[in-house]
Amino acid sequence: MTASTDRVRVSIAFHGGRGHTARLAEAVRAGAGQVPYAEVTEVQVDRITGPQWHQLDDADAIVFGAPTYMGTASGAFHTFAEASGKRWFTRKWQDKLAAGFTNSGSMAGDKSGTLGYFATLAAQHGMTWVNLGLAPGWNSATGSESDLNRLGFFQGAAAQSNVDDRSGTVRASDLATAEHLGRRVAELTRIVVAGRRALQP
Repeated sequence: MTASTDRVRVSIAFHGGRGHTARLAEAVRAGAGQVPYAEVTEVQVDRITGPQWHQLDDADAIVFGAPTYMGTASGAFHTFAEASGKRWFTRKWQDKLAAGFTNSGSMAGDKSGTLGYFATLAAQHGMTWVNLGLAPGWNSATGSESDLNRLGFFQGAAAQSNVDDRSGTVRASDLATAEHLGRRVAELTRIVVAGRRALQP
């Protein structure tokens, strides 16, 4: 293989509450899977196993996901993040790429708190944060709720679902935004992995 055909490994580490965040994880996976030579896996952090911890250790990029509860990620995700402290001591995730996605019941819903928390977690591990890379949608007379990034977040992919919805339904534009994030992460991961290999003596 050459640097441009190196396989890259993207892992999605997420906790789902009522199904909405799991749908977003599927969309992130679909987007990343569109990138040549990308191998994408999902890890549900509330039931993570020993081999799955090693899977995250071996990944080139980790995308964090959780619903936003009370202005931050869910308690189950926080438990996972605290457990990742063992990786922090040994710098297992140093220089990996990282990104994030979240969902809440309100349009804003303090989702920036969750995305900021993910970015801080990544920074503590020495990871490089990948932002959404999209201008905001649905902010003009010609815009609509079908726009990518319709909620106008920049740090990661954000979605909204009604608090009384129990079906796990996520708006198509929010799923498309999450898919964009997955594709962007995998594309940038390919660049980083190829660059590192090209620079090796």
